[in-house]
This record gives sequence, structure tokens and C-alpha cells, in this order.
Amino acid sequence: MSEDPLQGYSGYVRRLLEEAGVKIGDEIRIVSDGSSYEGVLIARYEIAEPDYVVIKLKNGYNIGVKVTTGSKVSKIAAATPPAFRPRPPPEQKPSLPRVTIVSTGGTIASRIDYRTGGVKAALSANDLLSLVPELADIARVSAEILFSIFSENITVNHWEAIARKVDELFKKGEEGVVIAHGTDTMGYTAAALSFALQKPPYPVVLVGAQRSSDRPSSDAATNLIAAVETAANAPFGEVVVCMHYWHSDDKIALHRGTRVVKLHTSSRDAFKSINTEPIAFLTQNRLILNTGEFNKRGGWHGYKLEPFFDPRAMLVKFYPNMPPETLLILREKLRLRGFIIEGTGLGHVNADFIPVLKQLVDEGVFVGMTSQCKFGRVNMFVYENGRDIMRVGVTPLDDMLSETALVKLMWCLGKMGEKHDVDEIRKMMLTNMAGELYSRSLPTLGIEV
Repeated sequence: MSEDPLQGYSGYVRRLLEEAGVKIGDEIRIVSDGSSYEGVLIARYEIAEPDYVVIKLKNGYNIGVKVTTGSKVSKIAAATPPAFRPRPPPEQKPSLPRVTIVSTGGTIASRIDYRTGGVKAALSANDLLSLVPELADIARVSAEILFSIFSENITVNHWEAIARKVDELFKKGEEGVVIAHGTDTMGYTAAALSFALQKPPYPVVLVGAQRSSDRPSSDAATNLIAAVETAANAPFGEVVVCMHYWHSDDKIALHRGTRVVKLHTSSRDAFKSINTEPIAFLTQNRLILNTGEFNKRGGWHGYKLEPFFDPRAMLVKFYPNMPPETLLILREKLRLRGFIIEGTGLGHVNADFIPVLKQLVDEGVFVGMTSQCKFGRVNMFVYENGRDIMRVGVTPLDDMLSETALVKLMWCLGKMGEKHDVDEIRKMMLTNMAGELYSRSLPTLGIEV
């Protein structure tokens, strides 16, 4: 079946475009309500308002123009879509560190579709290298696609595959690995790799983009350059997330993989470290360390690959009037082996939950408590309700992030196997393995390296 030349358009608007003899990719002029607009006609979502035409302006932004019975459309030029021809890979410098970019998908792995004027997740890792030739001055860069999916479709199986790929690359002699990843679940993947790759010998840098490469405000190239710089030269062997610290391009934050969350849907500085500073900043080609507590680069002692995850755990957010039996239904239907309860404040749920929580723990189900508050830590000793919840076997998880706690529980269950012991799981969950638990606030060092 041939592709619709007016994808997403219907009704009166489609007839108007057909009468003008235009199709997706043509440069057009629209006169509506006394104003004139020129741009490239691009496809639109069918579920959007039907009386709008979407065009891409010369400045790169897309706008929707409302069409009325008096609107006029004319063709300026027929579509002449240029083929996407990557530049030849830059010459490699043998003296530089070896870094591999592994593409998994997401906005940073998207490029403009010249036929429609939009973007699609079709950019290979080699395309990324060709589009950002500055990388050749930082490292001997190679690139490959592991998979190409949006991050909301990533599962524990993908976490395991990424971890095994990183391990394979390290053992082949790579001195840093960059993971190009969609931002929506990048925090989960960062936490997963932090547990699956214990004390990695070199940096594992997850990087994404909030703005796609067709937008003037795209952060894709800046983030990728910073990620490769980190992988090649940072003094630590840690899993980190590399994203903008603020809106400007002049400061990039390197967040510890177990302490980072996405706090904004679209802002370039969406990622923040919680209850701590980022491990380091990159600013004006300088790396500024904020802590001395990290695994040193280049050391293989203590490194272990443990890519084991059991998805039979669930993160549940408590809310007023939540039925306590919800947990029992979920446990029965999904055969769950553990819950992370995101409680209120210092770690509370309605007192009616206490018998249910006791039943779960008695049946061998691990139940951990985190807080809905992003900052601060759980303290269930303060109020009687919290103490009662602890008495039935619920484990307070201090200042561990809820998302990280879920990933760690999946990892602990996978590592222990089917015959897990709740007390052993509790011990593992309360042991700091990758910076996920802080017993105190860490000072900011501000050391330039």
C-alpha cells in the first residue's frame, strides 16, 4: 500500500490541500485570517484538531495554522527531499582512549525525516558519530546499535542485554561506554546498570536528549560530546547520567545512576540528583568533581557482572482511601515476590494496611517503604503508625529513591533465585552497593581534574 501523501489530514482541510495540488514535504503558502505563512507541509496526528495545517518554518519550528472557509493554500515548490548522507567517519587518533557508543533509541537517536519534516527514531549510532565529528578529537569512537526502541518499552530483559554488552566491550578493551537512551526511563536503566555492573573499571555514561535534532534548541550534540568526554577521561568507574545542568549549554551534570530522577517533561535540565550533588560537572571543557567517593577508573578489582533481574516486584503509591486489599489482589494475580510502598511523609500508610502488610511479610513477600517526598529520608520511628508498620516486618529504606528501590529489589530477587529468604533480601536492600543509600549528607568538593 502506498504511503498517504496527506497523512493525518481529513475533511475540509484535506480537500483544500488536494485542490492546491500539494503533498507532504512541499513548500506551501497559507493565507488565513489576513495573515500569510510559509513553510514545509508536514504530516500530523489524526487525533489532533482537524481544522489545522501543520508546517515547518525555515527557523526549524513547527506551527499549526487554523484553516477556515476563507483560507487559501498555494504551492511554492515541490518536495525535493535530500537524502541523508552521513559524512565519512573522521580519522581516528590512535593515542586517544577507546570509547563505544551503544544506541538503544530515544530522542538522541532520532533524525529529521525530510519527507515529512518531522523526526523519527531511525538514526543509527554511526549516524551519530558522523553528525558530531568533534567526537574524533576526544576518543577513538566506534558505534553500534543494540536495539532501537522508545524508552517506555524497555524491560528488565533490555537491562540485562545492555549490561552484558557493556561487559563485552570492557573485555574487548574499550575504556568507556556511552549508552544513547530515551530520557523517560533512563533513570531506571541507570539504576539497573549500577547494580548489574558492580564496580565497573571504566565509566558507563547514559545520555539522552530532551529536544530532537531538528530543533534549534536541541541538546543532542552537546550532551553526546559531554558523554564521550566523560567516558574517555573521567577519573571514575561509575554508571552516570549525562545531561544539561541548566538551560544553557555551558554546564553538564554527571549524576550517579542510583540518585537521579527526571523531574520535568521537556526542559533541558530535567534530570536532578536527589539528596546529593552530581558526581561531577563538565563546564568549559573542565571536569569539576563534587565528591571523592567513587570507584576509581582503571581498576578491575571487585568488578562483577551480575545482570539478574526478577520483574515480579511492584512500586505502589499509597493514596487516601486506597483499599488495603489492593496489595493482596496484585500479589495473587501477578505472583509478586516484593513490593516497594511509596508512603506519605516519613513513611506512612493508612493503619488499615497493617494486617495486610503482616500477611504479605508472613507469606515471604518483601515489603519496603520509601517516601513520596523526593527529598529527605524515611524515618518510621517518629510516629506510632510508622512503628506499628515496622513491627509487622515492613523495611524502611532510608533515603533510597523509590525508582531505585524497585530496581534494586528486582535485582536482589533475581540474584537470590526462586528460593529467596526475606531476611537475606532485607539485608541486601539495606546494604549500600552503588551509592543508593547515604547515611549522611556528603560535602561538595569542587575539585577540578
